[in-house]
Amino acid sequence: MAPDSPLFSDFDVHPDIVAALAEVGITRTFAIQELTLPLALAGNDLIGQARTGTGKTLGFGIPMLQRVVPPAEGGDGVPQALVVVPTRELCVQVSRDLGAAGAKRGIRVQAIYGGRAFEPQIASLQAGVEVVVGTPGRLLDLAQRGDLILGKVRVLVLDEADEMLDLGFLPDIERVLTMVPDKRQTMLFSATMPGPIVTLSRSFMTQPTHIRAHGNDEGSTVPQTTQFIYRAHNLDKPELLSRVLQSRDRGLVMVFCRTKRTAQKVADDLVERGFAAAAVHGDLGQGAREQALRAFRAGKVDVLVATDVAARGIDVTGVSHVVNYQCPEDEKTYVHRIGRTGRAGSTGVAVTLVDWDDIPRWQLINKALDLPFADPPETYSTSPWVYTDLDVPTTATGRLPRAQRTREGLGAETLEDLGETGKRQKTAGRPSGDHSGPGRDSGPGSRDGALGEEETAPGPRKSRPRQRTRGSGAAAAGAAAAAEPGTATAGGDAPSGAAPATSGEAATAEGSGRPRRRRRGGRGGKGGSTGASTGGEQPTA
Repeated sequence: MAPDSPLFSDFDVHPDIVAALAEVGITRTFAIQELTLPLALAGNDLIGQARTGTGKTLGFGIPMLQRVVPPAEGGDGVPQALVVVPTRELCVQVSRDLGAAGAKRGIRVQAIYGGRAFEPQIASLQAGVEVVVGTPGRLLDLAQRGDLILGKVRVLVLDEADEMLDLGFLPDIERVLTMVPDKRQTMLFSATMPGPIVTLSRSFMTQPTHIRAHGNDEGSTVPQTTQFIYRAHNLDKPELLSRVLQSRDRGLVMVFCRTKRTAQKVADDLVERGFAAAAVHGDLGQGAREQALRAFRAGKVDVLVATDVAARGIDVTGVSHVVNYQCPEDEKTYVHRIGRTGRAGSTGVAVTLVDWDDIPRWQLINKALDLPFADPPETYSTSPWVYTDLDVPTTATGRLPRAQRTREGLGAETLEDLGETGKRQKTAGRPSGDHSGPGRDSGPGSRDGALGEEETAPGPRKSRPRQRTRGSGAAAAGAAAAAEPGTATAGGDAPSGAAPATSGEAATAEGSGRPRRRRRGGRGGKGGSTGASTGGEQPTA
């Protein structure tokens, strides 16, 4: 922002909006706002393109809030403006910014996104709102249920449109477009403008004006951000990251990973090393994601480890460093990642750790962005230039000294109960215990009625006597006793030894061939015992 940039009051902006922005310290326009405000305030359709972190939100937010009629001026509470964004985190941020700008006019802004219960959002819509900010899926759900009325929308905004293209939201957006009136103002904002987005915009916009701030800067980085690229080994990255996080005078830090598993692993490792870190990725529930972002904004944690879900539009003041723990997929992802620092005219540092396997990918990014880092230096946690480039104390190790562990940590931030979808089912299933133990016992209980532990416990023990009867029951014992020559010494002993065998065989007469073989052995035993007794009587006679 230049010191001689126009003031918002220089444009035809409502005094209440100017006063609300002044209260949060915003008085002068950025380049994209200076170019879009005259056209947008006049009601024209436009396509706004500028670097990330240069104020696109107010570029469409101020004209939108200007056209909305608040309740004090006769508004009926039916949504008059709709903003469609790709991610939940961006939805929360845009709704907060618009709510702050429209506070003095009494404009109600509602965020509509997934991962939360329907009921509070429906209740807010029924109470009346003027501006709705939402993600495509939840917007469609509520519109199809009849809870969200889009028939009076006068302003439609698509924010971060290229990200919605990448996430596959274009079919949903086209369905939303069929629900809003044809006579409306449409604005499309994004940092990059791929061909399909331009084609779509031509089909649903009326003679839009394409505005590029700072010239054709598609894919360019903010010059206030100092970039360092290091070729680092994957096993040494945790140690190297620990050194980077101990830079002098650093503020908040965002660490980006390619996968959800890596993000959680890095966050857990940093916490174990003494850093106040939190993770944001798709495997976390919405409540945990918002808890981590709130703690990061409040300074309770100063390291946020995230996947690319947080690389779009997340605006946290005080982010001094961005670390690409893993090489980005392409140049657009790189631009958006490092765009989390160096925002609103401030300076920042971006450190990218490129593994050997990712060198070809990085060279493509380097070429696309025309950067001078085609051959990153091989770097380890002990390399001297790490300490000089990033102003790291030479005494820094892989763990944060206890004297510097002053942050409260993620546990100091309350976890809000959002009524997340599926949350009750998960928590209800876990207290039952192990899936391998009580889960099996509860199965027969549910089939047989309500059986207690005393009734289900004898179940497994009933099968054991049957197995012992077949393999080593009374029949086998009797046969073994009859087969032993020393056991049949008297004539009276032979019938008593044979009787259990017979009764045992009668009990297992329905069995397989094994009992029959034992029966034959039993008969032989009887014969043998008879012979033995006979033979024993002959000498006596």
